[in-house]
Amino acid sequence: MKIQPRTLSGFMELLPKQQAMMETMMQTLRETYALYGFTPLDTPVIEASEVLLAKGGGETEKQIYRFTKGDSDLSLRFDLTVPLAKYAALHYGELAFPFRRYQIGKVYRGERAQRGRFREFYQADIDIIGDGKLDVANEAEIPAIIYRVFSKLGLERFQIRVNNRKILNGFYGMLGLSERAGDIMRTVDKLEKIGPEKVRALLVEQCGAEEEQAGEILRFIGITGGSQEVLAALGDYRGRSELFDQGLQELETVVRCLRDFGVPGDHFAVDLTIARGLDYYTGTVYETTMLDHPEIGSVCSGGRYDNLAEYYTDKILPGVGISIGLTRLFYVLNEQGMLNEAMNTAAADVLILPMVEDLSPAAALATRFRDAGVRVQLYSEQRKFKAKMNYADKIGVPYVVFLGEDEIREQVVACKDMVSGEQTKLDFSGTLERVKKGLEERRTGRVIKG
Repeated sequence: MKIQPRTLSGFMELLPKQQAMMETMMQTLRETYALYGFTPLDTPVIEASEVLLAKGGGETEKQIYRFTKGDSDLSLRFDLTVPLAKYAALHYGELAFPFRRYQIGKVYRGERAQRGRFREFYQADIDIIGDGKLDVANEAEIPAIIYRVFSKLGLERFQIRVNNRKILNGFYGMLGLSERAGDIMRTVDKLEKIGPEKVRALLVEQCGAEEEQAGEILRFIGITGGSQEVLAALGDYRGRSELFDQGLQELETVVRCLRDFGVPGDHFAVDLTIARGLDYYTGTVYETTMLDHPEIGSVCSGGRYDNLAEYYTDKILPGVGISIGLTRLFYVLNEQGMLNEAMNTAAADVLILPMVEDLSPAAALATRFRDAGVRVQLYSEQRKFKAKMNYADKIGVPYVVFLGEDEIREQVVACKDMVSGEQTKLDFSGTLERVKKGLEERRTGRVIKG
């Protein structure tokens, strides 16, 4: 009896063309992160449960994949931040601070699988970890990294929205709602999903705010305009809360540095509704949205936290970081038809089709191409010519080389461009030059259509 092949719900499995696009996206991220001096890191997928669940409680513990092996209580990582905290605490004496790392890896959450949400998915994270202190300039650099990443991927219409949790905490303190600040921020974070009236009702019914206080909150987070206009409006609250003033000063520094870090004004906005639902954020917070697809929500988020590794060490390790939900982003881009289907995703640049039984000349030619940095596949199956060409079409290879008795005798290479149909017979050097020039032209496309 044959077992029906299937992929579990909530797990993404791509065909070769899409997988090549995903790999290109990841390589773009690696190259961009490296430009800013981030070092790659790879932590184990499986950790001791007591390490991953040091904080414990909440939805995270309900979603974790946990199992036992012998006497060991083990869990699959649910994000890349907790393993980083463990790593920084464990290797504190061996690391140079500020420690800048990037990591692209799979994480696991046992939540209900639904459209665009997965149980196994890639996250692409960067974090800057300080030893005791971390200057706010690091928080100003993060938007520049976000901007460069998405621009290199091919996105054009996106906006990085920034706020500071100290501003929010300071404002709620002015209203006498400090003890409810976390609940209020989580409620305000739902504003785009449920609208202001439902948020007002939740502020009163679940967060304990008075009607007048709820109105003040909605008026405050409703401050809009250009970044300088919002900062000017916030200046009217200065002097009433030390925490608020500190947050405003940090936000002003971030905004002031943006141009120097290369972020155009139309790709950035101060947005007082941004709070991030997680309590460990303490300063600057970020969310990035696609302007033409607001229904997608944030495609990159993160922020500043004061003590990354408090559950593992007495050392104070503040940090700032962002995370891209890469699998979800790829899924949405594909669903919206925003992936560049014309992009060259073939696993080889050249397919050599031997037209004689002796494979030695074809193998030698393949070696010469590979030594020159050209990816080559040698087709050795004994099939009819039509079947060989159908294979070339199916894998999308840019160039096909035919090597028959005439070519071997004349020491030339018959090469066909599979897009234009143009076919040439040149010596090896001429063919190599033609192929490399054509490949360079094909590489100008980006993964995402602008």
